[in-house]
Amino acid sequence: MNTRSAIKVALGAMLSTVIVLALPIANTSADERGEVDPASVSDGLKAIFSYSSSNKANKERLNANTVTLISGTIGGTYVQFGADLASVLDDGDQMRVLPIVGRGSVQSIADILYLRGVDIGIIRADTLDYLERKGFAGSIKNQFAYITKLYNEEMHVIAPTSIRSLADLNGKRVAIDLPNGGTFVTAITIFERLGIKPIYSSTEQRIAYDKLKRGELDAVIAVQGSPSKAVSQVRGDNLHFVPIPYSAPLQADYLPAVLKAEDYPALIPPGGRVDTVAVPAILAAYNWPVKSERYHKVERFVQVFFNKLSRLQQPPFHPKWKETVLSAPLKGWTRFPAAQEWLDQHAVATSATREKFDSFLAMQSSASGNRTPRTPEENDALYQQFLKWQKATGQKP
Repeated sequence: MNTRSAIKVALGAMLSTVIVLALPIANTSADERGEVDPASVSDGLKAIFSYSSSNKANKERLNANTVTLISGTIGGTYVQFGADLASVLDDGDQMRVLPIVGRGSVQSIADILYLRGVDIGIIRADTLDYLERKGFAGSIKNQFAYITKLYNEEMHVIAPTSIRSLADLNGKRVAIDLPNGGTFVTAITIFERLGIKPIYSSTEQRIAYDKLKRGELDAVIAVQGSPSKAVSQVRGDNLHFVPIPYSAPLQADYLPAVLKAEDYPALIPPGGRVDTVAVPAILAAYNWPVKSERYHKVERFVQVFFNKLSRLQQPPFHPKWKETVLSAPLKGWTRFPAAQEWLDQHAVATSATREKFDSFLAMQSSASGNRTPRTPEENDALYQQFLKWQKATGQKP
């Protein structure tokens, strides 16, 4: 076959292929084409795709069963928790969690109070106290109720190795994130209680880390759940974590914690641990009247969330879920009534039980002369063992 004939045969084959591809597919069924009818996937999609201006019932049902959650900034633990809740709790049109990227704990408080449609949010336990103490808001805590404590957020102080203690930061340039975030509040509170007066820089943390490496800052503060993805990416031969001792001025509102080498190998030598403090992150709601429509919406969320917590505490969800103990009390806060009702109905230990347990641990440590405080994780693990023993022996909470 000469070259011209070979080209002619090849062009013929190509033309045949084009004709086949161009043939209409109207005579083939949706199943044969591998298509899926969206309305057959779930009742939620069915409602969306059959929506019309006259379909009022579907519209009302979708809105009634959708809870809006204000979370946190991109890359933070709050955002991951919001995504986890949506993944586990969403169930067709019976329950839907709609997470919103937030701007920090302070802004989230304002959003829960004033932003239309926001039902619940993740905030830090010390933020409301700070706002009241500074005179920004009076009796603001009465307008909130907590659903549950979620986990503890550790304070990370990243600085050059020449900074050996927090006291070394007196008069130094310290970045404490933007003023609408919880890190800003926690850092100021802790420095004030310890009598340390740095020069504060309200710099967004990604920018702050870059300035720290260039020597334009002396330290960067990040209060985030450990391991923090953002902090773990910080690199620098002369950088480390500054330890925070669990001193008396901090013990009323903060908890002892540690940062571990396995979580931050670039900042802690192998096998090392750095003492720090932690503050609870909580899931909070506006204190709606019990019989109101908004109350019933949050009530339904509580029921679904509490029933499915065990699923959230398994992979692939954030490891910090394992710290969530639904019955854990929160000093100075009122629990959302529907949450307390669920705990009572499911025979979960009351706040009084946890307080007695904590008192027992304190007495035990004192009697044994153990001066090393347990981590919150260790206390929670012991508490869970205590609850199992209590249930097995038939003891009343």
